[in-house]
Amino acid sequence: MSAQDYTEHDKHEDLKVLHGMGYAQELSRSMSRFSNFAISFSIICILSGGINSFAQATSSIGGAGAGIGWIVGCAVSGFFALAMAQIASAFPTAGGLYHWASILGNRFTGWLTAWLNLLGLITVLGAINIGTAFFFVGTFGSWFGMTGTPGEIVGFVAVITVIQALCNHFGIRLTAMLTDASGFLILGATAVLIVACLAFAPAIDVTRLWTFTNYSGDAGGGVFPQSDSLTYLFLLSLLLPVYTITGYDASAHTSEETLKAAHSVPRAIISSVLWSSLIGWAMVSAITLAIPDLAAGAKQGWSVFFSTMDAILPVWLKELLYLAILISQFLCGLATVTSASRMLFAFSRDGGMPVGSASLAKVSPTWRTPVHAIWTAAVLEIIYVFLAQFISIGGTNIYTIVVNSTLVFLFLSFTIPIVLGMITFGTAKWPNAGPWNLGAGLFKLVCILSVVGMAIIFYIAVQPPNDKVLYITIGFILLTAVLWFGFENRRFRGPPIGEEIARRQAAIKMAEQAVGETGN
Repeated sequence: MSAQDYTEHDKHEDLKVLHGMGYAQELSRSMSRFSNFAISFSIICILSGGINSFAQATSSIGGAGAGIGWIVGCAVSGFFALAMAQIASAFPTAGGLYHWASILGNRFTGWLTAWLNLLGLITVLGAINIGTAFFFVGTFGSWFGMTGTPGEIVGFVAVITVIQALCNHFGIRLTAMLTDASGFLILGATAVLIVACLAFAPAIDVTRLWTFTNYSGDAGGGVFPQSDSLTYLFLLSLLLPVYTITGYDASAHTSEETLKAAHSVPRAIISSVLWSSLIGWAMVSAITLAIPDLAAGAKQGWSVFFSTMDAILPVWLKELLYLAILISQFLCGLATVTSASRMLFAFSRDGGMPVGSASLAKVSPTWRTPVHAIWTAAVLEIIYVFLAQFISIGGTNIYTIVVNSTLVFLFLSFTIPIVLGMITFGTAKWPNAGPWNLGAGLFKLVCILSVVGMAIIFYIAVQPPNDKVLYITIGFILLTAVLWFGFENRRFRGPPIGEEIARRQAAIKMAEQAVGETGN
């Protein structure tokens, strides 16, 4: 679906759905189906998570972590994507997950999902940009005398976050143009990386991809503690694909900016996960096959990718690839700012933030973007990165804590509306599916598999050396309980329902006129 194919009837239907949920068309609806796909594809960015976390495969069970573990982990993410696509087709709004949990559940489930998703998006933005900073230090940092000190990492993250926020500030068309380009860059750079790894590999032993070898403890550079259980280590290897194949909720968050959203968004969610999984498997497999000595490579720990590239590639090709990967990682963060800001905007639109909701829900008439939400998300992420770099938690690697906290928060925010959707599909709360429909039986099966996937993700995310994540999660649950029952239950009204939607129609027209929307 492109702008040329977008008819007046399509526009009327998009407005009808949005107005029917009690919201105005304040954001600019100008994203094509490809752009909606590209924003999720850019956030997934196999050149970011797939490279920065690659050691989680080699330092657990070796080559099978890439050859088999990647496939299993992507299947887990795929179950979530299928279930979310079904719900997104029926309820295409910004802040998707929050609205789904509110509509299919109640005020509390919506409020909890909003905070889980918002914190997950802020932490994933921090993880992406921290990964980009360390990637820069490991590739071009020596040119600038950078060694990766906490101060350098925070400074680098602050600079690129400001640039990412600026790009988002100046309209969704600019963001879409950049993420569209990011999609092509990821495809092109990954293709070159795959060919280069296979062409320059000293030898290719494909049996690596299904061979299980215990590289835990010192044999894997200390990425994971020593363990004698290959089953346990295989589960830990799933952290690589599960962390990488996430962020596809961005397609739902930009629903109100997407043409024919009820049709385009679910297809974009599925396509972004499918293509990232397939191309990503080819990439991690090629890197694994290119490692000159797998045992020596695993012993490099987090440096295994860099040491492999240093060993096999010509300098000119290596640096060209590093530049393409660095740009892709930057654009991955840019797309994440978009996703986080839309979540913050949508939640604030319903008075979700205890302070400043009215300001965070404002849309710039000039740029048709939630500028206050964009800059607030950016500032929160910079603060988060500062704390992560300068406050040590028992000597544990902060980057892995960030990654695994992100996994728990994000996938919990996916799971709540999925479970509610499974329970309410076909009832008064959700009587009819959207135009993209798996059917009741298959949808509920996928929902059950998603819940099983959530249990696996939570288990592996809190294992040593990331056991601090368990306490972070418990602390978050206790804090939300205190806040909800102590304050928010009386204050937060949730999204409009019933007669409130009808009462909002006059305000909706005024809001659309204020930003120059002429489609109603």
